[in-house]
Amino acid sequence: MSIIVGLTGGIASGKSTVSSLLIEKGITVIDADLEARLAVEKGEEAYEEIIAHFGDQILLEDRSIDRGKLGSIIFHNESQRLKLNNIVHPAVRKRMLGKRDQAVASGEKLVILDIPLLFESKLTYMVDKTILVFVDEYTQMERLMKRNQLSKEEALARINSQMLLKDKIQLADAVIDNNGTIKETEQQLMEILNKWNALKKGL
Repeated sequence: MSIIVGLTGGIASGKSTVSSLLIEKGITVIDADLEARLAVEKGEEAYEEIIAHFGDQILLEDRSIDRGKLGSIIFHNESQRLKLNNIVHPAVRKRMLGKRDQAVASGEKLVILDIPLLFESKLTYMVDKTILVFVDEYTQMERLMKRNQLSKEEALARINSQMLLKDKIQLADAVIDNNGTIKETEQQLMEILNKWNALKKGL
């Protein structure tokens, strides 16, 4: 019996670190951000729908989508942003569920769905359990400023544009406190997965 775990966090919370730890252990991680990029590549259904709606002016010379141009259209226009989401999100869910079902069919004990907006987009129905990667706001801000070369104000604006990590705690089945070292994070991850009996023997 497979266990499907939704992994989530916030900007600069260290979710990618946890994702990497899982991949290193040979566990299948299906990444929503990666699937979102693949879903709009040439030849994909969502790609055709985006061009039908937004027109050829959003294409680069090789006819791939110019993300910058598309971004600038939807950034200032709520209805266009919603339209794009209505095209891309179902395509991403379909891709993720297909890969999830494939992993289950091949007998994998644990499958991770890495979804940044797991709670905001109400996607918990896709998983059995949820893990939140948590850091306090100060650490989150410091890491974001350092990583993206942002001012304090810019970093706070990005953090506050998302659902706050502390508000996600009560929604998650388990929380990894990522304020410490990678070793401590890994220890917490393994404890959670062992408690859920989600690991193959030998991990």
